[in-house]
Amino acid sequence: MADEAPPEVGRRIRELRQQQGLSLRALAERSSVSVNTISLIERGQSSPTVATLHQLAAALGIRIVDFFGPEEEVARVVFVPAGRRKRTHTPGALIESLGTGLAGQRIQPLLVTLESGAGSSGEPISHCGQEFVLGLEGRIEYVVNGQTYHLNQGDSLLFEASLPHYWRNPTPATARLLLILEAREGRGTPLLQHLER
Repeated sequence: MADEAPPEVGRRIRELRQQQGLSLRALAERSSVSVNTISLIERGQSSPTVATLHQLAAALGIRIVDFFGPEEEVARVVFVPAGRRKRTHTPGALIESLGTGLAGQRIQPLLVTLESGAGSSGEPISHCGQEFVLGLEGRIEYVVNGQTYHLNQGDSLLFEASLPHYWRNPTPATARLLLILEAREGRGTPLLQHLER
């Protein structure tokens, strides 16, 4: 995966920060991401990890997919052709949005492709809502509340996301999973806590 973020992600972060009248320092304090890191991301000189994107999304009160482009109009039906998915790269992962813009949307369906060894930082995370995972290819190791689950193709896992959890691709092969996150509070989503910082 590329070391540099797609320039539009950095520009979008700057745009959203400025729309809310936040300085780099204010966003850094809200998100616990350093001023230097945010500045490098905004200039396209550093690629944000999923964990960093999550922290920034939560601090800005937005959905992660809002970093991929302008907010969409609210709809009652959302159709996303496979070739038109919003996508972003983070170190070790490709994240593709499978649908956003539904009126009152409370879930975020994502297709995540993980390189060998990619995953969360190993520090357990927790967030509001529920989390659903379906193994599509390869193997993913999920640890939820101290219990380890090995998800192979077709295996699924559903849990209360307030339980401490983390995950990784422990194999030398690429792994793919369907990840559905539910946010119960506000518009922010927990996606970005999920990959290594």
